[in-house]
Amino acid sequence: MVVADLHVHTTNSDGSLTLATLPEAAERAGVEAVAVTDHDRVHPDLDRPLTTLEGFEIVHGIELGVTTGALRVDLLGYGVRRTERLQELLETVQANRVERARQIVACVEDELGVELAVDVEPGIHRTHIARAIDRSDAPYDYRRARDELIGDGCPCHVPRTVPEFDRGRRVLSEACGLVGLAHPLRYAEPEHALALTADLDAVELAYPYDRAVDVAPVEAVIDDHDLVPTGGSDAHDDRLGRAGVDRSTYDRVRSKILEGDGLA
Repeated sequence: MVVADLHVHTTNSDGSLTLATLPEAAERAGVEAVAVTDHDRVHPDLDRPLTTLEGFEIVHGIELGVTTGALRVDLLGYGVRRTERLQELLETVQANRVERARQIVACVEDELGVELAVDVEPGIHRTHIARAIDRSDAPYDYRRARDELIGDGCPCHVPRTVPEFDRGRRVLSEACGLVGLAHPLRYAEPEHALALTADLDAVELAYPYDRAVDVAPVEAVIDDHDLVPTGGSDAHDDRLGRAGVDRSTYDRVRSKILEGDGLA
């Protein structure tokens, strides 16, 4: 039984939930705990690793994009405490996101002769630009904008600079109680991605992949490295609980967070 959804996005990055609407979504899903894991940002209204909100426990988390040089992956940090090194890293990442977004918007407007109504500010994501394209007079809906116009390799795609894996891992390990690999079977090279878990605390085992997957390689690295098996819906909407962890696993996650915060 899923009691905790440990991978959820809010309007702080590219999700639709806010902290005000999160409890209702959690209640509908029947979960007791939710991890807010916004892209490359800490949530400004979460000031502790664990917070209680209308009877639900909220884990302050983050999803940080990193690269090995050959492969780009996402790390999930749970139980965020704001550190100087984390803040410096995220400021650099967000500055790059903003500049990249400006270039993408300029390209789209020039190519299509439209004006996009989108705020280019920290937290900007390609999702926001695709939604603005959909709302404009451009002959693209949201999906086509993502897949044919601004996605990887598309005419208005602009690459993003992301931190090296080792740096991202060190900074998150200093700031979080638990650091794991997100959705390992989504990457072009799952074996390469899973090899990175030798230096991590956890890996996302439960995840709503859009295809049938064999999780045996994930289970193998969990056994090999004694990892905590996390899980979550990766919700960008209000549908929580499509994947997550049971009570005993969440107790392990929670214990690691409390240890990291010196409260265990």
